[in-house]
Order: sequence, then structure tokens, then C-alpha cells
Amino acid sequence: MSVNNSLDISRTFLTALSTRTFRYYEDRIPQDASLLIVSNHRSFMDALVLMAALSSPIRFACHHYMGQVPILREFVTGQLGCFPLEENQNRQQSFFTQSQRLLQSKQMVGVFPEGADPMVKYTPANRVGEFRRGFAHLALRSQVQDLAVLPVAIASLEESNTAAFPLKLLSLFDPSEPLFNQYGWHPLVVYHRVAILIGRPYWITPHHHHQYHGKQAKNVVAELTTHCHDEISKLLYQGCY
Repeated sequence: MSVNNSLDISRTFLTALSTRTFRYYEDRIPQDASLLIVSNHRSFMDALVLMAALSSPIRFACHHYMGQVPILREFVTGQLGCFPLEENQNRQQSFFTQSQRLLQSKQMVGVFPEGADPMVKYTPANRVGEFRRGFAHLALRSQVQDLAVLPVAIASLEESNTAAFPLKLLSLFDPSEPLFNQYGWHPLVVYHRVAILIGRPYWITPHHHHQYHGKQAKNVVAELTTHCHDEISKLLYQGCY
């Protein structure tokens, strides 16, 4: 994958869909740092929108099935540079290994800590679900210098919604995912106008690494997770209204 290929594709895709984007608080984006981007997630367009808004390729961790479906696999991994996670039993280790390698090479890594739930179940534009804490463990156990976790809210201002395909179809590619073992259709959210609001970065310091041991580890993980969730919730409310 060319370094700038995914950024060019993102911009071209948004132009083709006539999607208008609005960026706020761009002065909060750290410079000359390794960045772990954390964002809410409702649409297949989210990775494209974030790359265009931050004017940089971002290596997103994506669902296992995206690496199994022909054509989709070539686009998501080959063109956009996303890295699909392994099946359930190896998912966490796969995420840590691939993400740390990318961060160490100063590439931006993006995660959607709500998981696949808001993608397969229709979610209101102003709502953000519970965050899984894997990204916080990644940041705190990483030995990357000058690492900042950057929360970013994607606030849909105008969109259209339709049904894409039956959820059970995806179980053919990832039978281990319980979300796909149900009837109903996968929603398809297309943004027409969308705001990208940058939150306050959370810098990972030697003090955080020191706290990430023993009984203190749970507290520092919760602190980082809460910071990102609260920032995105606040910005999402601001952006949607």
C-alpha cells in the first residue's frame, strides 16, 4: 500500500458521494507524535472521514470478517491499509502486536472501541456506546515514545439510511461472531454532511507506565477510557446540535 494511497482514496470517495465535511478544534492535533485515534463508529464511511479530516493515512483495526470477504478484503486491506483482527481467540494479541509495530514506525493507528455493535444495529447519531478497554491497555503497555491518544467525534449532520444485506450473510465469513447469528439487515449509513470534532489528547507519560502495574493498573485504564468516552460524548452532543 502506498503511504498516501488511502488518503487519496478517502478524499475521492467523499467527493464522489458529495459528502461535505466540517472540522473543528484541529489545533488540538499533536504534531511530531505517535497518535492512537479513538472515535465513535456508525458508518462504513467513518475511516474515510477521519483520514480526510486529519489529512493523514490512518491504519485502522477492523473486524475479522473484512479480511475474509473477497473484493472487500482487497479494498479494506490493500487500498485503505486497515488491518483485520484475528478470530476471537487470538483477537487481542493480534491487535496489540500489529498496533504497536505501526505506532513504533510513527504511523497513525485508529480504533473504534464501541466494536461492531453500532454498525450492525441502528444507533442514533448523537449516541455513543460503551467503550471496550483494549485501546487503553495498548497505549499503556506500549513502549512508544511521545504517544498521544486522540479522541475524535464524528457527528452526522445530515445522512441517509438504508439496509445493505442480511446479517446472517456475514456469518459465512466469521461464524464465531455472535452479532452475525441473528436475523435482520445490516444498516448502511451514508453521510451527506458530517462534522469531525477533535478532542483533548491524552499523553502517555512514564508516570502512566509506572501506574500500569498491580492494583493501580485498573484505575489508570479506567481513567484513559473515561477521558476518551467523555470527550467524544461531549463533542458529539455539541456537533449534532
